[in-house]
Amino acid sequence: MSANKKADLAGPGIGNYKDVEKILPKDYKSLLDVKETQHALFLLKRYIEDNLNKQLNLFTIEVPLIVDMKSGVNDMLDRDGSRTPIQFHINNDYNKHPIDAQVVQAATKWKRVALKQFNCKVGEGINTDMRAVRKDYFLDHDHSSYVDQWDWEKVITAKDRNLAYLKNTVRKIWKVLKGAEVYIQKEFPKLRTKKYLDLPEELTFLHAEEILDMFPNLPRKQRESAILQKYPAVFIIGIGWILRDGYPHEMRAADYDDWVTPTIKKNGQLMHGLNGDILVWNPITKRRHELTSMGIRVTKETLKQQLKITGQMDFLKLPYHKAILNDQIPLSIGGGIGQSRTCMLILKKAHLGEVSVTVWPQILKDICNKKNIHVLE
Repeated sequence: MSANKKADLAGPGIGNYKDVEKILPKDYKSLLDVKETQHALFLLKRYIEDNLNKQLNLFTIEVPLIVDMKSGVNDMLDRDGSRTPIQFHINNDYNKHPIDAQVVQAATKWKRVALKQFNCKVGEGINTDMRAVRKDYFLDHDHSSYVDQWDWEKVITAKDRNLAYLKNTVRKIWKVLKGAEVYIQKEFPKLRTKKYLDLPEELTFLHAEEILDMFPNLPRKQRESAILQKYPAVFIIGIGWILRDGYPHEMRAADYDDWVTPTIKKNGQLMHGLNGDILVWNPITKRRHELTSMGIRVTKETLKQQLKITGQMDFLKLPYHKAILNDQIPLSIGGGIGQSRTCMLILKKAHLGEVSVTVWPQILKDICNKKNIHVLE
């Protein structure tokens, strides 16, 4: 695999601050001041959470910040081992009953177990105000080590495990996000501006295979940028499946989303995957902007298939994976919607640090200061 391909698949972040400086706008001025931004954030988050619960039939629950390492429920985010969780030893009871714990990177797998704990029925699900730490990110304008998401999960049946059900769920989520934009612009008319385009009414659905066919000579992120010039909001299906060029569109862990199941045949080509990402064009940074990653989850059969493909069959010894194999937890669909990422977009901000408080390197803070970007501290 070439160095460029490895970098493209390795995960988030641009990779150097010279490029970050170029990406951040030169003539930026926030449409809301810092106090107005905080008021808008509260209203926006309340609207999105409440309406997600209504649209998807969810109820909000508590979610862990730390989990027992032995449980296997932490999200490993990818399958190449490049992003590992923060781990620490709890010296409990003078080390007689210790715990090796991890800070969650996302609640992806924990939620599926929680569906059983909270006795969720078919068509019913849970929503969480998830906070996590991802220490291996490159910190730029839209990637932070501090992660906040609406992490949700819903019980489905075997008959629901199809592309139509996935798309219908995605459309409901998009309805909430578009509705949030309309709502917050009524509350804060300053956000209505001809300078930046609003979100479109509809999403465009495309398989990763289709996008590769359209732009066979471009690496993944450039393919996404190119397709967003034509369609400003897309849902890319089949993230994780190995495409005809020998690489997945992007790495995706093998033990939650189902990216191996065949879905449709188009122009003689069989396409795979019951998962995907919503990406939009960000008119301020003039770049691709990911809002959510989601999918129909693995069955015991597809779990084994995907772990075999990724060489991770040893995971089947872990409690979470055994629960899937033994039909102890329900079939489900779920995802994570980035809170700060979504609010940054809808409030027309140039940097995540304008809507969330976390740590940033001094070089990035200096760049933002020069460009009139107020990073919270």
